[in-house]
Amino acid sequence: MLASHADRERAVDVLRAGYGEGRLEKGEFDRRVARAYAARTVGELALLVADLPQGPVPVSQAAPAVPATFLPAPPPTNGKAVGSMVCGILTFFTAGLTGIPAVILGHSARSEMQRTGERGEGLAMTGLVLGWLSVAGWALIITILIAAALASA
Repeated sequence: MLASHADRERAVDVLRAGYGEGRLEKGEFDRRVARAYAARTVGELALLVADLPQGPVPVSQAAPAVPATFLPAPPPTNGKAVGSMVCGILTFFTAGLTGIPAVILGHSARSEMQRTGERGEGLAMTGLVLGWLSVAGWALIITILIAAALASA
């Protein structure tokens, strides 16, 4: 492709920047500028500036933030994890009757989340802790009642 006057001026600007940065000596700079003004094609100009940076050295900047529209959707929250937490919280209102479902749902949710990559680990763990506390509380109460019945007999 034939070179335009603007192409030649851009090549000379790159040469001037290279000379100003100390990448070219005066004699080499003069020869290259003369060849740039005599060049007929863009390819000849490209050869003259191929060993020089094509403009100022880029300053490392933080990458621009990608709009949320273009980001991949986060994985969904596991429904069993939500159910486990709800059952765990309801143990306070149901005298611990929802503790066993909270434990079952919590363990089931954790195994599903490991397989599928879904979110909700904290929800499942909350349900598990509250469920196991409820089960342990009932086990303690039943043990005390049995011990009291055996002691009174």
